[in-house]
Amino acid sequence: MRGVHDSDGDPAADVAALYRRTWPRLIGLLVSIGGSRADVEEVAQDAYVKLLGRWDSIRRYDDPEAWVRAVAVRTLVSRLRRQQVATRALAKLRGRPAAVEGPDGDALDVAAALARITPEQRAVVVLHHVMDLPVEQIAEELQVAPGTVKSRLARARQALAPLLTVKEVSEHA
Repeated sequence: MRGVHDSDGDPAADVAALYRRTWPRLIGLLVSIGGSRADVEEVAQDAYVKLLGRWDSIRRYDDPEAWVRAVAVRTLVSRLRRQQVATRALAKLRGRPAAVEGPDGDALDVAAALARITPEQRAVVVLHHVMDLPVEQIAEELQVAPGTVKSRLARARQALAPLLTVKEVSEHA
């Protein structure tokens, strides 16, 4: 939308136009960060509802999509963090560690590898490497310092490296 309004001051029409243009991209981003399709759609819907309530001020932003994306990503990361805490707590109550599935077989499973890092790390990896956002914009959207984004990226890369290494297959003559 970039500061341009599709209707003559009708907030619902403006938000609906933004929604139509940005929904698929936002859902793709959120699914990449983690969670079920139903969960990420709920998070995205909540972000657009919040946008509608604040449209009078956000409509003046250079990039209202960035505001929606930031709200949705922060909400999803918070939800994923709470789920991880609950999973660990239940595992402790049962007396065994929580199972985390990783890549299986020889297949390179990026989604499984991403699931093994923290939601905060996953968010910065996807925003930086998939959405191609600069560190400064990620920091602004997630409301953290640029150094925090860089630290999360470095830790995520370190954790992902052994999970995403392609092993050479030896040929038998």
